[in-house]
Amino acid sequence: MRALVTGASGFVGGYLSAHLRGCGDEVVALTDSVDLGDPAGAVAFEEQLTAVAPDVIYHLAALTHVGRSWEDPASTMRVNAMGTLSVLEAARTQVNPPRVMLISSSEVYGAGEGRPIREDDPLRPVTPYAASKVSAEYLGLQAFLGRGLDVVRARPFNHIGPGQADIFVVSALARRIVEAERSGGGAIAVGNLAAARDFTDVRDVVRAYRLLATSGAAGEVYNVCSGVARQVEELFKILIGHSRVALEPREDPELFRPVDVPMLVGDNSRLVDLVGWQPEIDLAQTLIAVLDYWRAR
Repeated sequence: MRALVTGASGFVGGYLSAHLRGCGDEVVALTDSVDLGDPAGAVAFEEQLTAVAPDVIYHLAALTHVGRSWEDPASTMRVNAMGTLSVLEAARTQVNPPRVMLISSSEVYGAGEGRPIREDDPLRPVTPYAASKVSAEYLGLQAFLGRGLDVVRARPFNHIGPGQADIFVVSALARRIVEAERSGGGAIAVGNLAAARDFTDVRDVVRAYRLLATSGAAGEVYNVCSGVARQVEELFKILIGHSRVALEPREDPELFRPVDVPMLVGDNSRLVDLVGWQPEIDLAQTLIAVLDYWRAR
């Protein structure tokens, strides 16, 4: 299978590309200089798409930091929504239109209901990032319903692993711990440790993406998640439990979001029923790997 990956140079894109190649797929990465939210970038993408003629597009390219979306909602919407529109429009012009795997986000659900969220639960975006992902999803749904384009949507919940940027909570905590190890210990700046999220190793997440690309139903949407809610405090304790020095948390108001969802956990039964996918990598193993990544740097 020939795959074109947008956002291939990013955290998830690197793991996805490696996994696809390991499965025997031919992988072509979108040129980093192409801005899909810009008209010129849209033209360049369509030209590359025609030249590559892939069987599937994995659309990962996006602005992904929830907190930063509050600072620049216009750019978030342009890149995430208009960029997705460029991909969909280019795909439908092909002689043999490829399947489009749209990677959305659990943030589209907004505040949780105190239970695992299903795909048919209402979308209640509370951040600019979430609103941009709802827009991108609905563009994909419209392309399927109105144009007949083969679109599958994935809604990943929080995914973590070595190499993730330190603008995300687990990687940020791990980096601060490693810096404290080098300075001899002390306090670690933390944000909202009470927030509960559904964490999965990125390597398990990209396995799910390929399974959906080969077996997902056109027009359908699938949660990609563990189905287990864990407070950030639990992960922090595991991380400092593997620290080489004594550490303690210190709340930093600058690390709190303007609006934070207390708990977000997903129901993965639709994905499990379809392909039998389950997370395989233990969370503690992932956290240790993230620590080791920062130690190596």
